[in-house]
Amino acid sequence: MTRDIYGEALNDYYIHQKEVAPLLLHSSYGDIEEMPVDIFFRDEDEIPELEFIALSLCDGRVLDVGAGVGCHTLYLQNKNFDVEALEVSNIACQIMQQRGVQKIHHNDFYQFKDHKYDTLLFLMNGIGLAGDIEGFKNLLIHAESILTDRGQLIFDTSNIEYLYEEYKIKRPDHYFGEINYQYQYQGNFGDKFKWLYLDQKMLIKIAHELNWVVQILFEDEHDQYLVRMEKRK
Repeated sequence: MTRDIYGEALNDYYIHQKEVAPLLLHSSYGDIEEMPVDIFFRDEDEIPELEFIALSLCDGRVLDVGAGVGCHTLYLQNKNFDVEALEVSNIACQIMQQRGVQKIHHNDFYQFKDHKYDTLLFLMNGIGLAGDIEGFKNLLIHAESILTDRGQLIFDTSNIEYLYEEYKIKRPDHYFGEINYQYQYQGNFGDKFKWLYLDQKMLIKIAHELNWVVQILFEDEHDQYLVRMEKRK
């Protein structure tokens, strides 16, 4: 059974209310970053502007995809939204339950079906779970199957082209926003996984290919931007 390194770090933080060891993230562009675990446990007053805008756009029945420990789900729940959390980490799901999230699905997004939502929410670069360009196309196809006719997709992503200049590394043969990551916590390593970041030109190209309408709603100074998408009528 694969070890849930991410979940172990979240659980230790939740129990002790402090980071007892750093959660490290190894990347294919050569960097090792320390992930601040407390960011997953933010209160309402710590949510950044981009995410507040995203949350304010939620409508109808909402699915918070990759909900983590429920930061955004709890915010919406406290505002009386009809919101459900979807999370692949069983440990994170247990923490969400303890934190008061009422509707939790422990499942992989691509295996999740037989439900319909008005809003699919992917925050904190959550759309990255697509892994690569083909994965993003598959994500849009699957999203359409669980969205209502008036449904919308809300997510943030980033143009990470600057990393190749900053780290002075050769651009890969594949799309530059496809990154390989691996978590490390207390000397233990998780499985390697792929994560996707999309620049706006590529996003719009794919959306048009699959007949989606794209709105870019907000951009910050770090090349991160907020997107709303819906199927073309």
